[in-house]
Amino acid sequence: MSAVNRRARGWTRIVTARPRLSLLLALVVTALAVFAGSGVADRMGSGGFEAPDAESTFATEELDRRFPASGPNLLLLVDGGGASVDDPAVVAEGRELAERLEGERSVTGVTSYWTTRSPALRAEDGRQALITARIEGDEKAVNDTLERIAPALRGEHGPVEVSIGGRAAVQHELQTTVQEDLLRAELIALPITLVLLIIVFGSAVAALLPLLIGVVAILGTNAVLRGLTEFTDVSVFAQNLTTALGLGLAIDYALFIVRRFREELAGGAEPLPAMGTTLRTAGRTVLFSGLTVAVSLAAMLVFPQYFLRSFAYAGIAVVLLAALAALSVLPAALVLLGPRVNALDLRRLLRRDRPAGPDTGEGWARTGRLVMRRAPFFAIGTTAVLLLLGAPFAGATFGTVDDRQLPVTAESRVVQDQLREGFPGSPGGAVEVLAEGGPSARELDGYSARISRLPDVLRVDGPTGQYVSGERVREPGPAEAARTAGDAAQISVLPRGEAVDAASQELVREVRAENAEAPFDASVTGTAAVLVDTKDAIADRLPWALAVIVLTTLLLVFLLTGSVLIPLQAVVLNALSLTAMFGALVWVFQDGHLSGLLGFTATGDMETTLPVLMFCVAFGLSMDYGVFLLSRIKEEYDRSGDHQGAVVFGLSRTGGLITAAALILAVVMIAIGASRVTNTKMLGLGLALAVLMDAMVVRTLLVPAVMRLTGKATWWAPRPLRRLHARFGLSEGEGAALPEQRNGEAAERADEAADGAARPGGNGQAGREKKAGGAEGGDGGVGEDGAGGAEPERADSGLSGRGPAVR
Repeated sequence: MSAVNRRARGWTRIVTARPRLSLLLALVVTALAVFAGSGVADRMGSGGFEAPDAESTFATEELDRRFPASGPNLLLLVDGGGASVDDPAVVAEGRELAERLEGERSVTGVTSYWTTRSPALRAEDGRQALITARIEGDEKAVNDTLERIAPALRGEHGPVEVSIGGRAAVQHELQTTVQEDLLRAELIALPITLVLLIIVFGSAVAALLPLLIGVVAILGTNAVLRGLTEFTDVSVFAQNLTTALGLGLAIDYALFIVRRFREELAGGAEPLPAMGTTLRTAGRTVLFSGLTVAVSLAAMLVFPQYFLRSFAYAGIAVVLLAALAALSVLPAALVLLGPRVNALDLRRLLRRDRPAGPDTGEGWARTGRLVMRRAPFFAIGTTAVLLLLGAPFAGATFGTVDDRQLPVTAESRVVQDQLREGFPGSPGGAVEVLAEGGPSARELDGYSARISRLPDVLRVDGPTGQYVSGERVREPGPAEAARTAGDAAQISVLPRGEAVDAASQELVREVRAENAEAPFDASVTGTAAVLVDTKDAIADRLPWALAVIVLTTLLLVFLLTGSVLIPLQAVVLNALSLTAMFGALVWVFQDGHLSGLLGFTATGDMETTLPVLMFCVAFGLSMDYGVFLLSRIKEEYDRSGDHQGAVVFGLSRTGGLITAAALILAVVMIAIGASRVTNTKMLGLGLALAVLMDAMVVRTLLVPAVMRLTGKATWWAPRPLRRLHARFGLSEGEGAALPEQRNGEAAERADEAADGAARPGGNGQAGREKKAGGAEGGDGGVGEDGAGGAEPERADSGLSGRGPAVR
């Protein structure tokens, strides 16, 4: 017996020896997780898109510290209600609001139109004006302060009405909206998921088990994230992934284990031996799948942005907890239930005219045989369609998150829209320069004039005045004097175009090139600079992330199959399965097709980190389904040596399972995609599309076609690697037999193969092929799909030919 099988048997004894005690411990741990994870959302942030070690991040922090008025994160939009903002009553109320805001603790840098008379703070129609301020502290402190002061500031104040906006308000509304939408998604997804599980299993008892595993995984992950917030920043958006993967993967794993357990029971095994066989086969596949998905998500840890790292924290935790619960809590429950797992069969009402029976997979077997007969057509045609669907991604444009992520009715979004439409300039569009080291007035004057000559610069505002095309057009005054503090100065470079368009990003690079020749230390920030640094950080780390995913996928799939070619196929075909998702990101969300139907505002770009996140998650989910299929193909190939029959067998045994799992996961993703926040909508709907394309196109059409074209060479590996796999490999059956081992037993197995081919319902030709190949026939064959000869009841059990421990 291999070391892997010994460990599997040992784990089986642990989790099934005292099933009631196991369930009691699981209940206690889950209750503790509920307590530990309470309030986790309130401790999460809504930012994390910037690279913490970037020049723009350093400059932003220094400018916020030295010049709080230059980087306001709170805006009060004061509307005169039809009257001019210079009306005496409006002026008096505006000044009173500014004084009240100045008196609030943790609020600094209060500036208003009525104290500065700055044209930038007055709407072009003269009926609205701004009060700006900065709330100090980290994201949680800013949120707490905003929640404390906002109710008293918002609404009518005499002749004016006040609305609250700014970066702090946008982030607060994003966080609140995500939490509300997540709760709604759970309320939508859970009942629909339960109905689908009942349709899949028939039994209401069996249908409830995957949901319970999902709840355990989600609650456990919330506790893990709550603990992480004590040490690092965690994004509130990661909770969406917790829910999606917690329900989706827990259901996948539970489906696989429950179905195999029921097959063993149907084959005549008692509950305890049936669970032993289930854990040695399906259990190892679940463990392998969980590790594969976790590795794909772990690749996001190489990126510096805490937005991406948060998804790695949540994803790794929920995947491993889902696998652990499926391998510990679920077996204990199934052993206790035994045949009662089939209780409350709600499908009987629909089957009065015919006897109930397990799905034989004949439809999937026919599909597999059809695809393999026309393998070149399906391989080339499917690949061409997938590449065509992914073509729009060639025109992808990357940007940053702003208020337009929110619905048009959100207060902070309304304020920012008013700024865009009614106030001069581009809000937040300036390239900010921090000059350090005590620059002299002469040095600042020469620098500002030189920067203003750059082709994409509209004007430069600095301590020594305002500059246009190399000429000073305004002498320094009180506003300019506020741009110096100690040995530092602040210079604002206003671009001609939009805040983050290609010209503004190029301007950042040009200013940084000028800074290399400046007589003082200069750092650049601003919206465009943050975007440039974010893109550079992702480009620097992306090869490492891809290397982690590809190399570990190659290794893990080799350990599963013992093949050199199959791991390479897995990487390429998984990547192809994502093309439709990436094409949809551009065609739908960037270019705005279907924006009216889906209810979002297209900005002409995508948030830079989101495609990276979606690639890692979708690739992991594709591997999840790939493992399910390959494990059953590998099991049958080890048993029979019949390559084509093994592919058909694997598809017949997992096609319905993978499709059901994909549909259920897609329901969860679509529920999350119903969010009012565009990034969450993009994440949910994009991943739903990727999951469905992988399950219904790649696993059903492309994988069988490619495996047919590669033939038995699919399983080739050099002798040293075969020995390595024989010792450390992880397979669905009792152990992976090398080809020479099978050939050495040919005479003994030939009689069994002939006997299997002669059984009622068997396919004689398939049996003769197996006999000729020196492979094992007999009990584990599949009579219905032509992959072997077996009695119908035994065929559905999908056994490995060795049979369960007890019949």
